[in-house]
Amino acid sequence: MSWGTELWDQFDNLEKHTQWGIDILEKYIKFVKERTEIELSYAKQLRNLSKKYQPKKNSKEEEEYKYTSCKAFISTLNEMNDYAGQHEVISENMASQIIVDLARYVQELKQERKSNFHDGRKAQQHIETCWKQLESSKRRFERDCKEADRAQQYFEKMDADINVTKADVEKARQQAQIRHQMAEDSKADYSSILQKFNHEQHEYYHTHIPNIFQKIQEMEERRIVRMGESMKTYAEVDRQVIPIIGKCLDGIVKAAESIDQKNDSQLVIEAYKSGFEPPGDIEFEDYTQPMKRTVSDNSLSNSRGEGKPDLKFGGKSKGKLWPFIKKNKSPKQQKEPLSHRFNEFMTSKPKIHCFRSLKRGGATPEDFSNLPPEQRRKKLQQKVDELNKEIQKEMDQRDAITKMKDVYLKNPQMGDPASLDHKLAEVSQNIEKLRLETQKFEAWLAEVEGRLPARNEQARRQSGLYDSQNPPTVNNCAQDRESPDGSYTEEQNQESEVKVLATDFDDEFDDEEPLPAIGTCKALYTFEGQNEGTISVVEGETLYVIEEDKGDGWTRIRRNEDEEGYVPTSYVEVCLDKNAKGAKTYI
Repeated sequence: MSWGTELWDQFDNLEKHTQWGIDILEKYIKFVKERTEIELSYAKQLRNLSKKYQPKKNSKEEEEYKYTSCKAFISTLNEMNDYAGQHEVISENMASQIIVDLARYVQELKQERKSNFHDGRKAQQHIETCWKQLESSKRRFERDCKEADRAQQYFEKMDADINVTKADVEKARQQAQIRHQMAEDSKADYSSILQKFNHEQHEYYHTHIPNIFQKIQEMEERRIVRMGESMKTYAEVDRQVIPIIGKCLDGIVKAAESIDQKNDSQLVIEAYKSGFEPPGDIEFEDYTQPMKRTVSDNSLSNSRGEGKPDLKFGGKSKGKLWPFIKKNKSPKQQKEPLSHRFNEFMTSKPKIHCFRSLKRGGATPEDFSNLPPEQRRKKLQQKVDELNKEIQKEMDQRDAITKMKDVYLKNPQMGDPASLDHKLAEVSQNIEKLRLETQKFEAWLAEVEGRLPARNEQARRQSGLYDSQNPPTVNNCAQDRESPDGSYTEEQNQESEVKVLATDFDDEFDDEEPLPAIGTCKALYTFEGQNEGTISVVEGETLYVIEEDKGDGWTRIRRNEDEEGYVPTSYVEVCLDKNAKGAKTYI
């Protein structure tokens, strides 16, 4: 099966077919190119998706990812990032192994096709030229034969006429002989050209054209084979990354299997455990004997007025303050039933921060006294560990400087040992500062550990001794949870207990009544309130204004009954209500 013998007369159709084959190959290249673009776009979208859900560094969200389920989610995001990388590999391999290779091959194919069909056209032109020569020789031979025949007839006519002179007859005879000779020459020339043309035609149809068409056939078959190989490469590029993609998926499954619900539950306990003991039983108040009944020890107002020596709540909570009881400051108002107080305690949310004593944008107290005991202990322990790491780092630096100084002493040409004295003294001073700082936090840690209910009685006594020697500063923001000496249990006399009840709780819960809204505001930008007393807002969010800017650049706002705080005034557009109390302007 050869195109040269079977398609010897289909030159134009073969030219069209080979051009169609090149067009198909270019179309396939375009298809692979668009596939690579899709793979790159998909990988980019996967990477952006993974990055979007990654926790932000140094944010509260990052702290929440300590749970195993969240860690598994982070692992899933990382695996998806690697998964996206494999799609980038697919794109790169297809571009280098298919697109670039086929594009170069198409250029070579076009050049080879052009050369083959150029040779074919050249052979066609040559055979056409030979055919034209043959036709010209044939016409000339025909013409000369006719001229010789007419000359012969004219001679015979002149020879038969008795009136024609002998000279005229001789002239006619000579002319007929000349024409006859010309016809013979034309015949010979025509015969020669005919033989040459037949030879050329035989070579054209049996040698030149078959060879050229055979080259075109081989070229087309190579194109077909090359396209098939490219399709195999297309599949192999995908198959090569399947094991790695499988590992990514296995990593996601492994991360899912690593989720430990018990561990997460324990982390929740560690994160939110306050360290308080549950309140004890409430004593029964006998209302059947109104003339003889004694004032309940649980009434905060009567405890302050009478100064009774025994203030207890019964059971295990002996000597422990009731942290969230609201005291009625009006001396004339009848005391509320204790059941109402208990219901209010059970349904109300404890206020951890008091906004009266909180500076705008204020920072956390250094000793973390605003936190419950267990959380405070964790923060202090974390701080002690950080300081110990810094001390170790400074000590390593001091050792390195000391070794360098020894080298300088042994080899003065390498440097001046005295030049390191200042740096060595500075490092030693830093170590001393860090040690003092560590001792301070360790003292606070020992104080807190001595107060935790889980600690033994000896630790409690040691903590009380430390408290008597080093009375800590009262922190206003923690008075809804702790007594003035920073403790969460009372080991002192009744007078200090009554003083706490009469002053700190009164001042703290005076602020529980929410301030009225004096207008509204719209957040112009997103603000992440990470400091105490601030509140996070989202761009476009509408909130209530409860205290306008006093000149320090902060405005106090409220989202709902439980969420309020300060935001930078420049971050919000304030609209004050003219009829509201305290409103001055309409912005």
